[in-house]
Amino acid sequence: MLAAEQVAEHAAEHVGWFLDHAFLIPLVPAVAFAIIILVGKRLPMKGSEVGVASIFASLVLAVGVAYQWIERSHTTVEPVIRKVVWWQSGGVEFSVGQHIDGLSVVMLLLVAFISTLVQIYSLEYLRGDRRYTHFFAALTLFSGGMLMMVLAENMVQLILGWEIMGLCSFMLIGHWWEEETNSRAALKAFWTVRVGDIGLLVGTGIVFFGASAFAQESGSNGFSIAAINEWALNDTSASRTVLLWGSVALFIACIGKSGQFPLHTWLPDAMAGPTPVSSLLHSSTMVVAGVFLVARLYPLFHTGLDINVAGQQFNLIAVIGGITIIIAAALAFVQTDIKKVLAYSTVSQLGYMMMGLGVGAFTPAVFHVFTHAFFKCCLFLCAGSVAHSGSHHSFEMKKDMGGLARKMPITAACWIISTLALCGVPFFSGFFSKDEIIDNAHHNGYTVFWIVGLVGAFMTTAYMTRATYLTFFGVARGAAAGVHHDDSHAVAHDVHDTHDVHDANDAHDAHAGPHESPALITVPLVILAVLALTAGYLNAAPFHLEKFTEWFATEGREPFPELAHATFEWVNAMPSIVLVAAGFIVSLFISRGLYGEKAFFLKGITKRSRPLRAGYTFLYNKYYLDALYENVIVRAVAYPISKATYWINQNVIDRTVDQVGLTGQSVGNWVYRNIDQRVVDGAVNGSGAAARGTGSALRPIQSGKVNQYGALLFGAAAIGALVLVIVNT
Repeated sequence: MLAAEQVAEHAAEHVGWFLDHAFLIPLVPAVAFAIIILVGKRLPMKGSEVGVASIFASLVLAVGVAYQWIERSHTTVEPVIRKVVWWQSGGVEFSVGQHIDGLSVVMLLLVAFISTLVQIYSLEYLRGDRRYTHFFAALTLFSGGMLMMVLAENMVQLILGWEIMGLCSFMLIGHWWEEETNSRAALKAFWTVRVGDIGLLVGTGIVFFGASAFAQESGSNGFSIAAINEWALNDTSASRTVLLWGSVALFIACIGKSGQFPLHTWLPDAMAGPTPVSSLLHSSTMVVAGVFLVARLYPLFHTGLDINVAGQQFNLIAVIGGITIIIAAALAFVQTDIKKVLAYSTVSQLGYMMMGLGVGAFTPAVFHVFTHAFFKCCLFLCAGSVAHSGSHHSFEMKKDMGGLARKMPITAACWIISTLALCGVPFFSGFFSKDEIIDNAHHNGYTVFWIVGLVGAFMTTAYMTRATYLTFFGVARGAAAGVHHDDSHAVAHDVHDTHDVHDANDAHDAHAGPHESPALITVPLVILAVLALTAGYLNAAPFHLEKFTEWFATEGREPFPELAHATFEWVNAMPSIVLVAAGFIVSLFISRGLYGEKAFFLKGITKRSRPLRAGYTFLYNKYYLDALYENVIVRAVAYPISKATYWINQNVIDRTVDQVGLTGQSVGNWVYRNIDQRVVDGAVNGSGAAARGTGSALRPIQSGKVNQYGALLFGAAAIGALVLVIVNT
């Protein structure tokens, strides 16, 4: 257990400079954000150099933390916890600090590395953008918010980093806010995630009050992440109801942030942001935050959400993750925008991560977060490379792509390697993480989710084969064939349909034809593609290479639930391998027929078959969830509230204001008639009349005759003398 004495001992222990000063990793980007905002436009590279340098500095610090953690893991796996009191309220101390264990080390390294490559990529991709400085400021703070959340020692600090990301995602998705499509996408992302964030606040409150008494015994409080996990597993007096509803509330936040069903609808629309934003958001930040929260508080979720349904163990996390895998993969088949295909792919892969955590495959799920970041970031940046240099800023596969492998060999090679990793082809990184999730679902008795994982593997291969064929093979179409839009149409198409505007580059690229992208774009692609191929060997169970488990596994220490892991056997991996191969063969056959020039029996089948047309329409309209949310739920909630507010405004507030005004007018009229006219003016007029009468009476006295003045003085003196005699008698 992490008792108070142990915490104090670890706090006093010197474990290495990088581990002791890990708090600098999010602090550096935060300072850089302030510098970019204040003086960025005056700098030679408009502030981008500050953003790149700060994220690279965070990467160096993260590498140092990882190195010292690996060295330390040979002797102990205890977390390194540092904290200082931030402020106090009602006897409760709110601290800020760092909680470093294997999970946080992996995420620090991952976020800093991906963010560095995305910043370098953005130097070229956003060159000449109208808000170039603001973009790098928001992108830098975005990474800083994720790094702060990863390092958080307590839930208050975690919420701070969580909300910083939410704010920055709003700014980045709506980077080109002049267009209504982009503004609506940013607002949709912001408000949808905010719905889930209510659960984060409520859940944190529930857990705080539930864990406070137990945490005080160890010298902490109910906000401490370490104390919450220990309480969930070791406090036998903990209320089952508190654990359940605290977990449910927190998981609602994870559903919103990580785009799980049914709050996944914001994620594809987030493609309105620049492609580097999409890449960073979908690979290692923002959407991964929900998965990270489940992993960070895994003892709490494991205890609170382990629900017995119909005689079989169904964890709510696994249920939501399994549903998300299938529904997102199905939607990817009807997309023509290459970024939206990747967006739904991200949603589906996040479902795998959640399902893995739900079925007890903790380490494979976290490892899939690690491997997925490389190949998904690479895929998004490849899509941006195609738009930048191959399709005249268009992301429409069926309209402006095709046959680009010959013109963009580096981009095509990186795309194909990352696609193979995403599909879980053996010996690529995705195989070593995703197949382990599927295998462990079967090993732990979650047969339904084992089947879901296999079906998802088939669907993933099928829709990615379709996207690969439409983009890089077959016949060149539209811009890929050198047929460019005119300038006015190009901008409109780019804003409304593809979202990326490159005003400064349009003149250069408008008639250049498809060609390979410059080095600032292709070098990050090559680095990521190499990692998409090799990163899986950190935990390659088939070859008994499990360094990831050895260095970063959270399991095996207190507090953590006991989990059973499957031993890898090739025979258990064969169903997945066969389905991946089948998905490739079937999808390639159909894609060549549908999108080729020859006649094919499936062409136009959705028009000929009513059931297939209905199914396609259902998918094309995204299960009508947006219609449900916007036209039913929002109308049912927002419209009555707006009407009630309008009625109150007209009949209460305005009437009150009008009545106050009328009353003031009546009082003013009365004051004018009675006080001003009769009293004030009467007094002034009366004093004037008295003065005038007195003056008239005294005027005869002012005759100018000296003898008369002498007589008056003599009379006055006589009267005064008489008065003195009378008074003194």
